[in-house]
Amino acid sequence: MPASAPEVVARMKEHHNRKKNMFFGHFDRISLSSKLVACTIAVLLIGVSVISFSIRALVSNYMLSKTDNQLKSQSQMVFENIVTLAKNDNAGPNSYFLQIQYTDGTLDNEGNPLVVTPLMPQLQDGIVSVPVLPTDGDTSGITFGQPFTTQAVVKQVVQVQNNSSDSNNTTKPQTDPNTQDDAGNDAGNSGSKNAPNSSNSVTTILSNPSSNANHAAVSTARSPWRILPMTFTENGKERAVVYIGLSLSDQIDIVSTLSRYCVVVGIAVVLLGGSLATLIIQHTMTPLKRMEKTAAKIAAGDLSQRIPSAPENTEVGSLAASLNTMLTRIELSFHEQEETTDKMKRFVSDASHELRTPLAAIHGYAELYKMQRDMPGVLDRADESIEHIERSSQRMTVLVEDLLSLARLDEGRGIDVTGTVKLSSLVTDAVDDLHALDPDRAIGRMLIGLEPARDLDHPASLSLTEGDWPTITLPGDASRLRQVVTNIVGNIHRYTPIDSSAEIALGVIPAAIDPKQLSGLPATDASMRRFVEAAEVGASMSTGYRYAVLRFVDHGPGVPDESRPKIFERFYTADPSRAREKGGTGLGMAIAQSVVKAHHGFICATATDGGGLTFTVVLPIEQMPAAQSAQTAGKTKEAKQKSSWFGGERKS
Repeated sequence: MPASAPEVVARMKEHHNRKKNMFFGHFDRISLSSKLVACTIAVLLIGVSVISFSIRALVSNYMLSKTDNQLKSQSQMVFENIVTLAKNDNAGPNSYFLQIQYTDGTLDNEGNPLVVTPLMPQLQDGIVSVPVLPTDGDTSGITFGQPFTTQAVVKQVVQVQNNSSDSNNTTKPQTDPNTQDDAGNDAGNSGSKNAPNSSNSVTTILSNPSSNANHAAVSTARSPWRILPMTFTENGKERAVVYIGLSLSDQIDIVSTLSRYCVVVGIAVVLLGGSLATLIIQHTMTPLKRMEKTAAKIAAGDLSQRIPSAPENTEVGSLAASLNTMLTRIELSFHEQEETTDKMKRFVSDASHELRTPLAAIHGYAELYKMQRDMPGVLDRADESIEHIERSSQRMTVLVEDLLSLARLDEGRGIDVTGTVKLSSLVTDAVDDLHALDPDRAIGRMLIGLEPARDLDHPASLSLTEGDWPTITLPGDASRLRQVVTNIVGNIHRYTPIDSSAEIALGVIPAAIDPKQLSGLPATDASMRRFVEAAEVGASMSTGYRYAVLRFVDHGPGVPDESRPKIFERFYTADPSRAREKGGTGLGMAIAQSVVKAHHGFICATATDGGGLTFTVVLPIEQMPAAQSAQTAGKTKEAKQKSSWFGGERKS
């Protein structure tokens, strides 16, 4: 059954799409450098071809125009000096051709309109070039005074005769019957070599060129002619049509030579341009190849690899910079994920271990109670077992509560930072608690401030001086901040000797650093140095934020430098056995850091001069107001609204 027209069209489209996809499939397999080189060579070829053809056309038109101008300007002179020019027919193809066709009724010996060719340049071996012209004075298709181009017939001079003229001063042309051309003229004769009314004439007999004729002369004679038609008028009467011509052989030879030069130069340009394009493209593609190798190494798992940089004002340089930035972020994210995973593994392991210890104690004492309940004195031993079980359950309860607090803080729950905290009162309560725990410990209340830099060897630092604490109120969660202070004070009580002194300092310091940026700093000495530098800028420029700075200084055994950054990790304890004896879970400092960061603050541990450990807590109070012009005396001072970084507003 023949297919319908829609089916045929669908098949044709499918076949066309298949062919197109096949072509583009093969095309896409070609490397980019090969495509660029091929496109460059193609553009060079097109450009060279267009330029060559344009030059050829311009030169041809220019030389043709020069020939026309020469014919027009010298035609009258040539016609008036026929006899002189006829003696120089052997001068070459640049000589003039001239033919007179009488139209006034003058006839030759055979009764045909008389045709006289006084000028016919000869080449080597008697080769002549005869232009194909209208016959019998026919002027249809031509315009007098306007040159035209015509083809030529190659002939060879066979015989030259000198004849005496008759009373009419005309000569009968001799005709070779084998030389009549396709146009109908008698190309085998040239009539008289003299002008009309001369007493003598020369008859030239022409024939086809012989086989041994000069090949170059024959080739030159085939060149077309540029002919200027004119009228010959005598005594006010038009007697004949005069054709004056110049051979275009020289012009054709010049144009051909120029074309050969253009071809040679064009080939050289294409080869040189293709070579340069190949070198430049390969050099340009080198960074891309390095990118490819770097990507392969990164794919193999080496995230530290980076793409070699290049000038960013180039496309490759800009791409390399963007990729390196992306790779840096990917590497950081990957390392953060690894650290998070490792922390999670350690957390699960530590949590399991910490929970297993009290659970094992509870289980062991329960088994012991079951084993001893039938033995004498069971009540005393039962009380002892129950007491151990109670202590283990209490420790497990504290641990679970701390874990729950950390989980809520990680989720952003369990804390209300929109309240108001009187920090000075909170710290005073913490000092009283430490006095109650360690009555014999000397506790100093200090005022913290910024000591400016004296020179390069003595940079700015936080200094402690004796003085009363200022009243500090800031936005935050009072219960959570109290937990932070209690955990730090508890560490001083648990891990430092009773007879060692401690100092607690409080103060307000301006700093040119954003609270969110501050909270993102790691708990290291370098971060503490950065805050001090920001405080120095804020104090000198009176710009930035006002921060409450709280510092706890002890003079106990301290913590090694390499272990201080780990203090805020979960379940980290410098001495696990001692921590269990003191009732620590290893989560107190982790909870303190989470609470401080939730308040967009900063906490870190540094070494105390002379030995010991110093905890510094920085909490934002408010942004410093811009400088305002002095108000007119006697006006009432307006109340200012101070915004919190947690989205709410409170009055000062």
